[in-house]
Amino acid sequence: MQAADLAAQFNLTVVAGKKGLERTVSGGHCGDLLSEVMANAPVGCVWLTIQVHQNIIAVALLKEMAAIILTGGNRPDEETMAKADAEKIPVMVSDQRTYGLAGQLYSAGVV
Repeated sequence: MQAADLAAQFNLTVVAGKKGLERTVSGGHCGDLLSEVMANAPVGCVWLTIQVHQNIIAVALLKEMAAIILTGGNRPDEETMAKADAEKIPVMVSDQRTYGLAGQLYSAGVV
């Protein structure tokens, strides 16, 4: 599944990094502690987090992630969106809580 398919299937709003929507999603990771995500997130994953600052883009690049989903209604600031656009890292938002959305993704066989 590509990041664009993920956004469409789960009604996610893509707020940045639209040029990276062809990335292939091959797993998932939930976490808000950046050091834990850097240590444990798999390459190609979609990352569910509540973090909204620019450092999430750096972590996504480091781990070669497919996309970031901000959960719980969280929205990135302008600097984060600009960095995501520049690096072609899709950033999507959802009003759902991380636990519920992760369960849906898992049940659908996405992660």
